[in-house]
Amino acid sequence: MSKKVFCKKFQKEMPALSMPPMPGPKGQEVLENVSQEAWELWKSHQTTLINEKHLDMSDPENRLWLIDQMDKFFCNEDYEKASGFKALD
Repeated sequence: MSKKVFCKKFQKEMPALSMPPMPGPKGQEVLENVSQEAWELWKSHQTTLINEKHLDMSDPENRLWLIDQMDKFFCNEDYEKASGFKALD
């Protein structure tokens, strides 16, 4: 039986990640509060943002901006979307 976590993105108990997705306190926070499904959605969205915004991930400012967007994404706040993005109805 897989471990469960109360996912702050979906506001319900869901299967948890098996290990922190990044080092440090932020990785531990994600592990304890974000489901595997929400993390997979974020990875896809993160890739879109990196590509569309031409982010240089060696730039600390870009990494901080992306972490801020991740926090907003998981908290269901207004986060950056791809330009021309249209939600499916």
